[in-house]
Amino acid sequence: MTALTAEEKEQLIVRNLQEVLGQDAMRGVLKERDLRIYWGTATTGKPHIAYFVPMSKVADFLKAGCEVTILFADLHAYLDNMKAPWSLLQERTKYYEAVIKAMLTSLGVPLEKLKFVRGTDYQLSKEYTLDVYRLSSVVTQHDAKKAGAEVVKQVEHPLMSGILYPGLQALDEEYLKVDAQFGGVDQRKIFTFAEKYLPQLGYGKRVHLMNPMIPGLAGGKMSSSEEDSKIDLLDSAAKVKSKIKKAFCEPGNIEDNGLLKFVKHVVFPMFPAAEGFQIRRKPEFGGDKCFDKYEDLEAYFAAQELHPGDLKASVEVYINRLLDPIRKAFDDDAHRQLTERAYPTTAGGASKKGAAAQATSENTPDKAEFTVGQIVDASKHPDADTLCVLTVDIGGDVKKSIVSNLMAHYELEALKGRLVVTLTNMKSSKMRGVESEGLVMCAFNADKYEPLAVPEGTKVGERIIVEGFDNTKAEVAQLNPKKKVWDKIQAELKTNADGEALWKEFSLLTMNGDRVTCGLKGCNIK
Repeated sequence: MTALTAEEKEQLIVRNLQEVLGQDAMRGVLKERDLRIYWGTATTGKPHIAYFVPMSKVADFLKAGCEVTILFADLHAYLDNMKAPWSLLQERTKYYEAVIKAMLTSLGVPLEKLKFVRGTDYQLSKEYTLDVYRLSSVVTQHDAKKAGAEVVKQVEHPLMSGILYPGLQALDEEYLKVDAQFGGVDQRKIFTFAEKYLPQLGYGKRVHLMNPMIPGLAGGKMSSSEEDSKIDLLDSAAKVKSKIKKAFCEPGNIEDNGLLKFVKHVVFPMFPAAEGFQIRRKPEFGGDKCFDKYEDLEAYFAAQELHPGDLKASVEVYINRLLDPIRKAFDDDAHRQLTERAYPTTAGGASKKGAAAQATSENTPDKAEFTVGQIVDASKHPDADTLCVLTVDIGGDVKKSIVSNLMAHYELEALKGRLVVTLTNMKSSKMRGVESEGLVMCAFNADKYEPLAVPEGTKVGERIIVEGFDNTKAEVAQLNPKKKVWDKIQAELKTNADGEALWKEFSLLTMNGDRVTCGLKGCNIK
């Protein structure tokens, strides 16, 4: 490839971006050396075709000779309501790296100047932690909340993790030693936050490169959690056809058209210019047509000279051309096993026979919301000598009143302050006239009941998951008492000979991957 001038590199770097902050500073760097850029992504949901939008820009950066760092923000992912344990995040980080390499390879770009970094490689260091404290001494709560307004869920009483988020992202620029950060335009307030506050710590202001946000197939934001809004990178050609067929594509509408935006930001930049964008159609419908410029395609569609069905059929061809190399790269045992570990579709993974049938059942433990609670008060039930009423803090300023038979086995004072595992999504019911809003999970035998135990350091409000199941949803539906879902789940809960809590053969785990245990071994749990 012929060496590019500084101006040609700049044109590649900024093409199709919605906004650039600090372009003069970028020009100054490019006159002396290649630009160092980072793009970060939290390793949560499964990457889908919208990732081709930032990847097409990463491809531009690499073609322009930039040194590109992709940050896997695993600590940020963990702080996202602690919905996924470290063990799962580690596998997802490996999956992200493998799939991004496959994507960039499908785009035909060199990877020599690309590197991958995990947030926890440096974000847990003494130096970074001290800078977090230093930053917190100069940032106001107002500015922190404002900076995260577009990317952090806005609630009346926000968690500290959301308030810290913009500061952590700003510090990443310094610790990754880059000249520029790249992201979507929804990150703009975080970028301006970084420009304001990093110099107050004695660190330099960085360049900020912003991509436009493109709509998903359903017309809104393309989301990992909305199946019909996105195409998975490993979807078969048949699935691609089905999802493209359902895509929102109103005649003449160029504003909310995710297909057109995908063509603009991925197809035109990534496929040979001489090829153009090909429309194949029957002669009676206008015949084949080729567009050399996106603007001509957009105008043609806006004038309703191109039928949505013909646009969909053409986009489908290009998407499959992009996905074919990725499908082939993942068509081996190692990649299939990695995918299953990162995004398990069966209980315990592909290695456990019969798990697929269990995972599709409505009576699996991902339907139960197990939460770490702390007993803050215990009193005798007013109308039952063997029952007590426990007040259990389950985090987020929420307390549950739970009626329990633990009074028959413990002094009430001994229960106070104890960490327990609670079932928090069952319908409340009255027990001898007192409302009970959940269960304290206990192992039991003929002589004793004993609450399940979590390791020291486990946080109140932390979710307890079941190995191999997706217990990471932010909200879990209430258990249906009429279908006796909980009765069927509970029937498979037990402790083994080592005192480990299990559902069938699958372990109950904290978000750190530690096992939930009990002193009563080989017993049922309820």
